[in-house]
Amino acid sequence: MNIPFLDNWLKRQDPAAEEGGFPGADTDPERSAAIAELFSECELLRVRAERLGLELDDTPDSLAALDQLPPRWRDDPEELPWVGNDAGLYLGTVIVRTVPGAVWHIWPGGHPVVRLASGREIGVVEAGLDWAVHGAPELSQVYAEAAEA
Repeated sequence: MNIPFLDNWLKRQDPAAEEGGFPGADTDPERSAAIAELFSECELLRVRAERLGLELDDTPDSLAALDQLPPRWRDDPEELPWVGNDAGLYLGTVIVRTVPGAVWHIWPGGHPVVRLASGREIGVVEAGLDWAVHGAPELSQVYAEAAEA
């Protein structure tokens, strides 16, 4: 996922971006909080879920509930990738908020991943897109694997 305004903002905040990602993006508490807030919006997914009677409360149980929704977004090829992207960001939000030591990490191209305390990185956006398109892996399963690590 490429987020140009975030990429530019991060470069302005710390112009010495190193090869492994943006320095401070996952170690500076203020920057980390700003990134987490931005990624947690997931407006399209939240609106679609609410229309189906599901309130997304940033908990693991809400991921399991999302897995049970009828995939009506698959009927709209223009909306499908956006729902998948939001699902991945929402998955990442739940992991970062509930798994100790999990943080957002942003690669130089603007690609966000969740870095666990073990150092393992989870491509949550890819997982969200796979879930939106194919229904697998389930978001709750990706979360369970992250929580185990």
